[in-house]
Amino acid sequence: MESLLQYLDRFSELLVVSRTTHVRTWDPVTVRRALQWARYLRHIYRRFGRHGPIRTTLERRLHSQWRQEGGFGRGPVPGLANFQALGHGDVLLSLRLLENQALGDAARHYLVQQLFPGPGVPDADETLQESLARLARCGSAVHMLRFNGCRKNLNLQEDSLMKTQAELLLERLQEVGKAEAEGPARFLSSLWERLPQNNFLKVIAVALLQPPLSPRPQEESEPSIHKTPGEGSQALVHWLLGNSEVFAAFCRALPAGILTLVTSRHPALSPVYLGLLTDWGQRLHYDLQKGIWVETESQDVPWEELHNRFQSLCQAPPPLKDKVLTALETCKAQDGDFEVPGLSIWTDLLLALRSGAFRKRQVLGLSPGLSSV
Repeated sequence: MESLLQYLDRFSELLVVSRTTHVRTWDPVTVRRALQWARYLRHIYRRFGRHGPIRTTLERRLHSQWRQEGGFGRGPVPGLANFQALGHGDVLLSLRLLENQALGDAARHYLVQQLFPGPGVPDADETLQESLARLARCGSAVHMLRFNGCRKNLNLQEDSLMKTQAELLLERLQEVGKAEAEGPARFLSSLWERLPQNNFLKVIAVALLQPPLSPRPQEESEPSIHKTPGEGSQALVHWLLGNSEVFAAFCRALPAGILTLVTSRHPALSPVYLGLLTDWGQRLHYDLQKGIWVETESQDVPWEELHNRFQSLCQAPPPLKDKVLTALETCKAQDGDFEVPGLSIWTDLLLALRSGAFRKRQVLGLSPGLSSV
């Protein structure tokens, strides 16, 4: 019993440390060992939950150790003040580490992989994942969305931390949507006002790219909280469409390839995105001396970015690609249907896109006899 009490003391100390800058020195091996400690205590909770004497002894130790003056004192360790808390010590530890920005990238990525290993992984700890999701719905999702607002992801949709944040956001949207019809919109608007906006936009994009998930089995002790997988995504789409400034920021902040994937997955967004691109194009003017299209004001989107976004859309499968080409041809016709460069930005965009497609086909050794992109 004494060794068990000492083990409990050590884990309580670990929970305290998990909220400090000391975790900066933790590596994946340290995180793995910490989770092993937490899971051992969960085993103790399950084994001795109905063993009166042992349970009483452990609870007495918790009360006396963490409510006395001195030591780690200043009050009890939040969440570990009774025997019941031992059953989810791994969840408490995981959330505190995720919320601690001092935790290094390698340790954080290992933790995320342990919490959300993905489908097909043997021995995945579903209990921990579901418990983490429940706590996230109670408020921790907001903290998760604060993480690493300045992270630079070359492959945003494959970043494990971003995917975790996106999954938690979708979970929360499903829950607030169940409570009331207008819940998702109010929740998202509150997050927009409170969180680092650039990071929040990235999380939204990754959430919109998440594949449909199968509902998890219902637990015996509580009703299922999992609804139709697409409801969270639809709430995001409706919110973006209802907030023009947010959607414009969404389109400005994200790479062309990500926006192409998002608009391909959610067709309702494509006409609004195309409308924004059209507005951006109309703000450019042709510099006769330089022979290029230039911005009227400093905040305008440059020619290179506009071209890259249209080029990415033209590489999407139908029907998105067809819609983009039709929109460009319509703009060209409305602008005078010129074929000479420098008179209409839509003429020049179509010429540049066709030229790029022609060069690509030459590299691939294909027939160049195509009139469209």
